[in-house]
Amino acid sequence: MRNPCRAPDREARFTSLYEATYAELLRFAQRRVHATHAEDVVAESFLAAWRRLDDLPPQRDDARAWLFGIVRGVVLNARRGAERQRALAVRLADVPTSLTADVDADLIARQIDVSRAWQHLSAVYQEALALAVLDELSGPQAAAVLGISPIAFRLRLSRARRALRVRLDYLSRTSSTPGHISERTPSS
Repeated sequence: MRNPCRAPDREARFTSLYEATYAELLRFAQRRVHATHAEDVVAESFLAAWRRLDDLPPQRDDARAWLFGIVRGVVLNARRGAERQRALAVRLADVPTSLTADVDADLIARQIDVSRAWQHLSAVYQEALALAVLDELSGPQAAAVLGISPIAFRLRLSRARRALRVRLDYLSRTSSTPGHISERTPSS
């Protein structure tokens, strides 16, 4: 069983570790993620290190390697999150290449409109709609998945539905105008 450090000793140990390794960890992260995300990765890594400070190896080189491992784990988690976001961008319309008599042209047109509108939604709105509609999660369940309160999820879902409706209305207006095709975004 570990003996936790007293608070002042713990803080001094962490501060020393931070000062000795921050620049190296930042360079390490910058080689692995977009430059705009490197500082966030290092900050998240130091937060994890603070929480697990009792696991810090006593030798300086071992402690340094331990921190590099934490940064690597944060980078891999971020990549997995990005992959999940890309996977979430579901394909809503699978339009047949040739229309036959038994295919409902209006249904296909609606699918195409929904697909086009979906592509213009933010990833946050896509995720909220997908959890509620495609994954059929309740508000509290979806909120737990996202790590937010049920009230915050309901608000996000409401905004996502509104954004989708606005985009669908815009597409229906532009497609109903004969000879007029426009890719301008709605002003809302």
